[in-house]
Amino acid sequence: MKNTILGAFFTLFIATTSCAQFGIGFTVSNDLYNRYQNPEDDIAYTGSGSLLLNMGVGPKIWLGGEDFSISAEAQATIGLFGLAIKDYKGLGNASFPLIGRLNFGGLSALNREGKFGWSIGGGLQFSRTELYYISGGFKEKGGTRDFFKTYIGEVAYGFGLSGFTATGVLRIGYNNATKANTVNFGLQYDFNIPKLKEIANPESAL
Repeated sequence: MKNTILGAFFTLFIATTSCAQFGIGFTVSNDLYNRYQNPEDDIAYTGSGSLLLNMGVGPKIWLGGEDFSISAEAQATIGLFGLAIKDYKGLGNASFPLIGRLNFGGLSALNREGKFGWSIGGGLQFSRTELYYISGGFKEKGGTRDFFKTYIGEVAYGFGLSGFTATGVLRIGYNNATKANTVNFGLQYDFNIPKLKEIANPESAL
């Protein structure tokens, strides 16, 4: 079974790269909601969440064609007012997701015709809560917050046109060893710079 899956992936990779286009650009995200659950520490409540004011940005590359592409991205995100309502320990959260995706239809970011599409992906995310304004009580108990790792899966749906895509994204992470988990839900905008430049081409303006 394992060899069959590896063989199918290898065949897909060869078919994609044999006549592929390449794109490079960046991605911008806005989590409408995120929630991070730290590994248990027996000191304080380990959860923290944030609404709306959560921004992220990072580089992204694509390889594929108009209806299908493979992409890789890395983001740095920050939630300015993330906190634990149950027991305040400090403000802010941050995460660094590293994601590989399979993109279909309009989300290939390599097509010129506007259309809808979807994508699936996975990777790693490093997250941290309570970045600043740490409460004295939490410090006195010996509480600390470090970056923790989760293994993430992601689905997205949206619209793409000439190197630009706008999507709704749900990303869920979990680490069985530490029981840490993460949820990110929001909007993401991708910009494939070479394709965007084609819009300024007189031939493409017709």
